[in-house]
Amino acid sequence: MVDSRQNPPGLAEFRAEFPHVILELGGFPEALLASAAELIVSPGISLKTPAIQAAMAAGVSVCGDIDVFSRAAHKPIVAVTGSNGKSTVVTLVGEMAKAAGISVGVGGNLDGAGAAPALDLLLNGGHDLYILELSSFQLETTHRLGAEVAVILNLSEDHMDRYATMQEYLAAKQRIFLGCRQIVVNLDDSDSAPQTHSHAIAHHYGLDASGTQNWGVLREAGQEFLAFGSERLMSVRELKIAGKHNVSNALAALALGEAIGLPRNSMLETLKIFPGLPHRCQWVRNLQGVDFYNDSKGTNVGASLVAIESLGELVTGKLVLIAGGVDKEAEFSGMAAHVSRFVKLLVLIGRDAGNIAAALRGTTRMVFAASLQEAVAVSAAGACAGDAVLLSPACASFDMFTDFTHRGRVFIEAVEAL
Repeated sequence: MVDSRQNPPGLAEFRAEFPHVILELGGFPEALLASAAELIVSPGISLKTPAIQAAMAAGVSVCGDIDVFSRAAHKPIVAVTGSNGKSTVVTLVGEMAKAAGISVGVGGNLDGAGAAPALDLLLNGGHDLYILELSSFQLETTHRLGAEVAVILNLSEDHMDRYATMQEYLAAKQRIFLGCRQIVVNLDDSDSAPQTHSHAIAHHYGLDASGTQNWGVLREAGQEFLAFGSERLMSVRELKIAGKHNVSNALAALALGEAIGLPRNSMLETLKIFPGLPHRCQWVRNLQGVDFYNDSKGTNVGASLVAIESLGELVTGKLVLIAGGVDKEAEFSGMAAHVSRFVKLLVLIGRDAGNIAAALRGTTRMVFAASLQEAVAVSAAGACAGDAVLLSPACASFDMFTDFTHRGRVFIEAVEAL
């Protein structure tokens, strides 16, 4: 085992459990990696790392944890990726499977209570079905997933500190289709479809999808219904998860569930009670007519745009937006129209707050805050009854917090202390 860190987390526990495993710490020795029969590379390590490039040039096979998982799983896999919505869809399909009485393992890149790394799902005899959230980092080293059904929910700019171009990022996401038997395609996003010809059975969904075999939305007498072709299934108003993006997520979950044979009735009942996930447009409280929402999972521009539009169309007033952190070399000018339309005050925090301010200059009033607690106080003072305060940073969190869940908890604590 090789780790670039001299003292990685869990080192003592690893040595106690695997005393005979040789550890090489503090770097990636090129000669050692080049002598391996196979490298199993952590998703956090780029394949562009020079020592890994040298090993690959020497003919060393490279894979990741997902290939190791798929070799041992021997049960159907539902594979989900995309820039936004992955965790919601994966959790939702998992709940649908549980409601149908299936032993299901839910995990992968998923965070939160009950989630597990993919390989941990194989412990204690494993499950009859696996539902995996997969990041582009994991897919870079995936060669033989062979999912029963796979989907790219959507694609928007993210991780531009790792990928040279959007095409490179898309190519990583497209690897989810390798060897899959069925695919689900979002008709609202052309990047959701395989870029090469596929013999897999295709299922389609979209907010404006038409066609007898598509999952979509029917609009009748001023109401919207989830539908399969012309068949009305349930009113959109019955969903506990709000916003157009969550209607799309619900359709994706239905398409995936149908592909693996889940009963339609149990899927619809699950949709009626599923409350959504923490840190994703999570309502925190109402104070003097102002609603506060925690969207700390909005770690890229695309996710924050969805949150701004969804809440902006929902509230009677305007938004006060808290954003900022580590920008991952993203382009923020694409937020200008939404910020100008929906946001009355932009409160900026974190390392790259200045980059956001420069990209959005002239769209709305902006202020800087030294901490998230200060940002919450400033936001509360700037909001009026009918407005909403939204934390949706469009950035990573590791300049000020351990992760986005830590950032969300700090926001909730600050809001509750007002």
